[in-house]
Amino acid sequence: MLLRIGAVLLPILLGNFFCPLAPSCQTHSSGATRHLGFQVEIDVSIRDSSGAFLSVPAIVKLYWNGTPCDEGSTSDGRISFTKSNLGKFTVVVEAAGYEPGQSDLEISEPDRFDVEINLQRETSSSLTPGAAGNPILAPKAEEAMSKGMQALRDDKLDEAEKALDQAMKLAPNNPNVLYMQGLLDLKKHEWTKAQSVLEKAAQMDPNSARALAALGMALCNQKKYAEAIPPLEKSMQLDAASGWETHWSLAQSYYHSARYEEALKASQQAQAESNGQVPHVALLVAQALAAVGRYEDSATVLRELLKNHSEGLEAVTARRYLERLTADGKIRQE
Repeated sequence: MLLRIGAVLLPILLGNFFCPLAPSCQTHSSGATRHLGFQVEIDVSIRDSSGAFLSVPAIVKLYWNGTPCDEGSTSDGRISFTKSNLGKFTVVVEAAGYEPGQSDLEISEPDRFDVEINLQRETSSSLTPGAAGNPILAPKAEEAMSKGMQALRDDKLDEAEKALDQAMKLAPNNPNVLYMQGLLDLKKHEWTKAQSVLEKAAQMDPNSARALAALGMALCNQKKYAEAIPPLEKSMQLDAASGWETHWSLAQSYYHSARYEEALKASQQAQAESNGQVPHVALLVAQALAAVGRYEDSATVLRELLKNHSEGLEAVTARRYLERLTADGKIRQE
């Protein structure tokens, strides 16, 4: 994979076409109380000192009897958790520029519970704005990050890790350093670690298209498709030329969220930007075409894929899809 970083392309291996574990946390707008059966629903509202819903990204962690049990992120000050446990729950909220907030509640029976947490601005910040609004790095931290970036380009992960460890020690709250650390975690296929560090980077720089794209990829590779869509969409809004990888990850997330028309459009864009040279992109285009009922078009894409890439996992999958479409009477037999 390639992820654009300024004028430089960094190779990032984002793993298999079908990527690992959906979250149990679900974000939604508030609505009428539902029958919950044996489940507990905890609706969290996050507000700033003015009483308005928090409009910056926040990480919300849920603890049950002192043990972490769930985690999610929100940019609109609302998030919901549905659990099957009873007992003592603690909700902890963290957002860049704000003091952490916390609320405890004791739950003895299944029901819907509202939790409101008010965050206060930090009185000081270790971030010093630079000319472009980003924190300035001290020379040693800048040197360490540059070494880490070069090592990533050269696919020398051990060297990159050592350099970025040093950069993180020198500038732990710099969004550019956090972003680079996230890229390293992505390349090592450590999706959860990548998500955590990229969420922090995006909190500190909410308009960083590259951090949002990388965060979306980290979520997509964990099958957190619904969570992946907002950062990927925002990344595309900020930088429409962010690369075929962003379109492909967004297409995957749309497809697995049953938003097939949007998946088709995004996957075709990824195919165009990759010049039709990436087989797993073509495979997703074919899947999306079939999902919207365009079976012959899907078969055409699959046959073209097999013509250009006759071996590999995608070729095996393409043949299986063609056989299934033929057996189901969806396409003409050749």
